[in-house]
Amino acid sequence: MLSQRIKQPKLADTIAAKIEQMIVEGSLQPGQRLLPERELAEQYSVSRPSVREAIQQLEARGLLSRRHGGGTYVQNALTKGLADPLFQLLAEHPESQYDLLEFRHAMEGISAFYAAMRGNEADFDTIRAAQQAIVNAQEQGDLPAEAKAAAEFYLAVAAAAHNVVLLHLLRAIKPMLESSILRNIKILNRRPGMVERIRVHRANLIKSILSREPEQARDACHEHLAFIEETLFDIEREESRIQRSLRRHRQQE
Repeated sequence: MLSQRIKQPKLADTIAAKIEQMIVEGSLQPGQRLLPERELAEQYSVSRPSVREAIQQLEARGLLSRRHGGGTYVQNALTKGLADPLFQLLAEHPESQYDLLEFRHAMEGISAFYAAMRGNEADFDTIRAAQQAIVNAQEQGDLPAEAKAAAEFYLAVAAAAHNVVLLHLLRAIKPMLESSILRNIKILNRRPGMVERIRVHRANLIKSILSREPEQARDACHEHLAFIEETLFDIEREESRIQRSLRRHRQQE
């Protein structure tokens, strides 16, 4: 019987697979710069030509792009399909806001469930830091920064769930999520005490995740989003009644 020689993978293929895995798991994000070739070669204990060949492979597949004199980056276009003008339109259209909240119930609820089940201490530190960023923005009265920090918080929870499909989906719609959160904050802040009540809801969510209680974390997330949804609807309905009364008053003058 003739022995078959097992073909060993090329070093460049192995390096390309490692970088590809980092993109899939979210360790390397769209737009993020890779380490210089020299540092990658040291990291993987290979030659620079092998690293260069791996980068060329991934560049040919549309995963990486090189800028002359500026390094190698993960392609921004990886999320283009979910960040096109249609999604920008949805982010700005009032009637889509409640649809997005329903979508968030599904996505963020399952994120919280798996974050409590699978999250590690590094994940939990990121969640705590994201929550502190929200508090800092609130104390400064910076609403855009608060919305951005809130979006980062939900992404931190999704990252702790260790489901790469879920993570990339939420990252792809981050601009829409951030825009919607900013709109919600502006409306909710018209009613006194909202900041503190939402902070309590988010604290309960964090506590359930850190305590590794999946079902409680999911329920806390649903309770948080349901409160926002109901309050938004109540505020808008109340303002509609006020506008109706004003119109009637003008007609009687």
